[in-house]
Amino acid sequence: MHKNVFIIILLVYCLNIQAFGQKEKPNIVFILSDDHRYDFMGFTGAVPGLQTPNMDRLANEGAHMVNAFVSTSLCSPSRASILTGQYAHTHTIVDNSAPLPEGLTFFPQYLQEMDYKTGFFGKWHMGNTDDMPQPGFDHWVSFRGQGVYYNPEFNINGERIQQPEGSYTSDRLTDHALDWLNSLKEDQPFMLYLSHKAVHSEFMPAERHKGMYDTLPIVTPPSMYLTATDSSEFYGDINKSPETHVNFKDIPDWVRAQRYSWHGVDHMYHGQIPFDKFYKRYLETLMALDESIGRVMDWLEEKGLEENTIVIYMGDNGFSFGEHGLIDKRHAYEESMKVPMLVKYPSKVQPGVKVNSMVMNIDIAPTLLEVAGLDQTPEQIQGRSFLPLLEQKEIPWRDRVFYEYYWEMAFPSTPTVFAIRTDQYKYIFNHGVWDINELYDIKNDPYEMNNLIRDPDFKELSKDLRNQVWNWLEGTGGSQIPLKPIRHPKLDHRFKGTF
Repeated sequence: MHKNVFIIILLVYCLNIQAFGQKEKPNIVFILSDDHRYDFMGFTGAVPGLQTPNMDRLANEGAHMVNAFVSTSLCSPSRASILTGQYAHTHTIVDNSAPLPEGLTFFPQYLQEMDYKTGFFGKWHMGNTDDMPQPGFDHWVSFRGQGVYYNPEFNINGERIQQPEGSYTSDRLTDHALDWLNSLKEDQPFMLYLSHKAVHSEFMPAERHKGMYDTLPIVTPPSMYLTATDSSEFYGDINKSPETHVNFKDIPDWVRAQRYSWHGVDHMYHGQIPFDKFYKRYLETLMALDESIGRVMDWLEEKGLEENTIVIYMGDNGFSFGEHGLIDKRHAYEESMKVPMLVKYPSKVQPGVKVNSMVMNIDIAPTLLEVAGLDQTPEQIQGRSFLPLLEQKEIPWRDRVFYEYYWEMAFPSTPTVFAIRTDQYKYIFNHGVWDINELYDIKNDPYEMNNLIRDPDFKELSKDLRNQVWNWLEGTGGSQIPLKPIRHPKLDHRFKGTF
């Protein structure tokens, strides 16, 4: 009799423990990198010899979002889209200088209302703000503008503090993030927003990583010499090959012209660094970022929080390494608008999952709010939660993504660009220039080398995709370019008296 009572009490206790565990709010870790392109991770095999063991671990233990995109491939607009869940033309932070408007709500503000402790660590770089604390965060560690890689000064909760001599920014941000996590109560749900400077140019690796890729062969893309003066020198008669067709005639003039510019391979950064060195420094700078991810994952494991924590790693935009003769981002080619995204959430996501559905930076906010338990996505958010995709549920989902980039005074060689990308086709509208638009069959032409815009067989498709772009802009309040009265101090001396 006593034995049966004991068993009943034990069962009730276990059920209570289980029920308590189910009610625990999951923790959130969001790690954001800068200018990390979608395929430069060891497990993709795109760069033979590249070692990213912690990104590989994230992919093996969680999900790889194979088709993750940003709505604008530029730091400030993309970061604002992550925080608000809105397109750039909605939040109006359309470039790196556009002032941040009043009335925006960042998703961590909702988390604070749900009793989460929130911490921001790293690059903010948005609108007209400096490095001072921003809404939605209980703890704040940031720096001015782009910051520096070596010996940084951090703004810690409103006070600027020089970091110890010999500090490397990727390491130091991670130190502060782990110190903050260790300061929290054990039962306190948290949201860590670790926003790295790496791997933004100019690339500067940690001392321990300098030279580690000196002997690595350079992988150049097939489209690198498309815009060269005499492409036949590199390609020969490439159009005789059934596997590849190149439409040299219909490469936009602005792309040709940019080849010999600040953002082109023939005069990159005004000739300050050769391409091969630039490429290898990027890979070396990526190493400390990968180690940062590993340190955070190790901390979660040591504290027993792995099961109940979602970890998302993402890049804020992509980056070109020679495609179409370009470096940098901004444009609507794949390597610019596509980003890495890895998600680990053991209680919901099976290890090794590949999600092929197209997700976007505007989906981060609603996804994390659903994970935290918010019943309904706030109405101003334009993205959707991809949590069901992570759980491998069949749900109606988008079959196309839209893209926008707005001309900048500081970098005038890239025009305003609007684009639509489906699973097979991409249409690019080059706005405000006397130039040609673009249509690519990205399934059969993944390097976007054969512009089909003049092909009569694709006339109706081109027209339909173009109309979809305008319908998207009109339907989401973006039919007028959100112009801003922006001054660029570094340019003012050249145009004094002309504004």
